[in-house]
Order: sequence, then C-alpha cells, then structure tokens
Amino acid sequence: MSDPSFGTRFVLPAEVEADRVHAVDQLYLLDSPPEDRFARVTSMARCALGVPMAAVSLIAADRQWFKQADGLNLDGSIPRDQTICQATIARTYDDDLDPLLVIEDTRLSEFAELPAIRTEGGIRFYAGYPLRGPGGHAVGTLCVYDTRPRTLDAGQRRTFVELAGWAERELHSSDDLERAAAVQRQLLPPPLADLPGYTVHALCIPAFAVGGDFYDHYQVPGGVVFTIADVMGKGLAAAILTATVRSALRGASRAVDRSGADADIADAVNAVAQQISDDLSCTDSFVTLVHLMLRPEGGVLDYVDAGHGFALHVRGDTTVAPLPGSGLPLGVVPDEIWTSRRVHLAPGESVVLASDGVLDLISDGCDIGPALQFVAEHADPGELCAQIRALSAAHPALDDVTLVAIRREPLP
Repeated sequence: MSDPSFGTRFVLPAEVEADRVHAVDQLYLLDSPPEDRFARVTSMARCALGVPMAAVSLIAADRQWFKQADGLNLDGSIPRDQTICQATIARTYDDDLDPLLVIEDTRLSEFAELPAIRTEGGIRFYAGYPLRGPGGHAVGTLCVYDTRPRTLDAGQRRTFVELAGWAERELHSSDDLERAAAVQRQLLPPPLADLPGYTVHALCIPAFAVGGDFYDHYQVPGGVVFTIADVMGKGLAAAILTATVRSALRGASRAVDRSGADADIADAVNAVAQQISDDLSCTDSFVTLVHLMLRPEGGVLDYVDAGHGFALHVRGDTTVAPLPGSGLPLGVVPDEIWTSRRVHLAPGESVVLASDGVLDLISDGCDIGPALQFVAEHADPGELCAQIRALSAAHPALDDVTLVAIRREPLP
C-alpha cells in the first residue's frame, strides 16, 4: 500500500474486537451452506439499485466470508485486510460517521490499491451497510458493487438501508433458532446409567433447526418412565409446545408415582391432557405420544398410546408385532379419557418406540410391514439406532426422526 497506516486504520480496540468476533461466532453461520432467504435479499438489492453485484457477508477475525454473493467470482472468503468492508465495520463504532459507506469511484479512494479494485474490470463502485448481531456488534455487511463509477440518490440510499435491515433480521433469526436448538438438545435426557439388566438407546434428529418431536426418560421410585411424543407441526412453534408437554408429563408422572402402588400411568396422561387442553385448542394443535412405566424387576411395562401408533414389541425370536393402542391424540377431543395397557418383557425382548419420521425413512410412511421387517433385522437397540442415523444422513427426512429402544437383556 502507498499509505503505510492503511493496515492499522480500521483495527478496533482489542476488547471490542474480541466481543465482536464472539458475536460472529454466536450466529453459527460461518462456512454454512447457501440459503434462499439471503439470496432473496441480494437479488432484491441488485434489482432495486440496478447493480450487477450484491453480497451478504460476515467479517471474522481475519477474513470476510460471503454467505451470499451474487455476480461475484469468489471462493467463499477473502482476507479481511483486502476488503472495503473492514472500513464499514470500523465506522460502525464511530458515532460521528454515517453507517452507510458509499464510494462512488474506488480508484479515487484510499482503497485504490486493493486487488479487487486495481485489476482490469475490477470494483469501481461500492456501497456497504453494517449488519448487527448479538450484543449489537457489527458482525457483517450488506454490500453492492459495480464495475463503473456511479452514485446512489436519496431514494436508493433509503432502499439500501431497508434491505440491510432485512438481511440483519435474517441473521437474528438464525441466532434465535440456534439458541432454541441448543436448548432443545440440552433438554434431551442423558443416557440411563443405572438400569441393570436393560439396554436403552435413543435418538432425536430434527428435520429443521428445532423440532416437534421429543423423547424423555427418568427414574421414579416405582421404576423408570419413558415418553416419546410428536407435536403437530415443525419448527419453533412446535418446539415451544414440545417443551410444555415434556415438562407437564414429568410433573404429572412423578405425582402419580407418589400416589401409591395402585397408581395408573394413564392418570398422568389424563392430567396433562386437561392441563394443556386450552393451549392445544388455541394453537389448533395436537400431540401424539406413547407414555410408559417400566418396572425393571419383572419386566412389567404399562403404557398409554395416545394416537401415536408406532410402538413395537420385539420378541425373543425377533418376531415383531405392534403394541395395541387405540387412544386419540391429545387435543383432538377435549374430554377424551386414556387407559393403560400392559405388556411383559421377557429376557431378550425389546420395545421400540418411534415417530412417524422413522416410518417415512424405512417405508412409504403408510405400510408398517417394511418397518416391522427392518426392526426385526436390527433387533439390537444400538444397531437399530445406528442404522436409523445412517439412513437419516443419507436421505435427510422432511419430518423429525425420533426413536427409543428398550431391551431386557437375555439371562446369562
């Protein structure tokens, strides 16, 4: 550079830069695949402003990484010190400067020696606006470029700032979803470490960032409670109801167990159905679930199937049969009453509970026959979960994939 101070002019104070880079990391977007929601922003920017190039980018510690780059011949990212956007980021922290940086002819600016500008057919016009992330820090930019000098009139400037606001909202949406996904993962129970004579394997793979499925298990004085449930819908709305159902079932099941030896696991389901009836009604939603209590000593398993339908009994000879169940989902009929059924797990037998996302993976979603055969061929709970994970990785599902497999170990 002809100006020796150029390399340090846009460096932020160390503490500010550390917080800013942390905010970038909190978005969980760096090096992620392209997304249509950002492409819509850049497409609109090119059309509304009449420019050939537009980009949404994040400014990391040492690079500018492009989440979306239209009309630019880029390979993901460029060094931060070779970008004009480093100036757009730096000026965000100077209250005396307009956040919108417009350079009508880059070859007449202090950036004239940057590689993207001095090359033949390079960038001659630049406009950039900072995008703020967690903590209000400038994490990236919306930029437009042209290969000839030009200006933006007052109306175009307003349009550009509004488009930057749109891009910023999309960044915040990503942050909110990732935080919700992290919380949802943390709510999944840890593996059961102390259940002698039994093996339990489980998985939950949301179709999107967050899901409407969940599984749960926890020990109570009378045994171990297991739940698998599917809230109608996908995404954040379903995830909110999922957390509500999980919490309500935990509380009700523990209250039922404390009521004595004659307690019925169906009492917990009926209590929860009444508790969340208004929530399900006002959100036009419903919940399918299988809720069960295992008494390990005798392999006694009492369960309620509320419209779920995919609960299987794997016998010792590896034949597989659906567990009978006829209850409606929670939220369909306000005054529905659920009753429990009982099955005994002999040594070497298993129970498999799965969501309809699993059924979609291993069959056409309607015929349960292929699912029965698949479970019979992979009767070991660990192997079954591994096979489902492999199928989900190879053929990403459009529905959440959740499974719990409980096996009573064979006698020595």
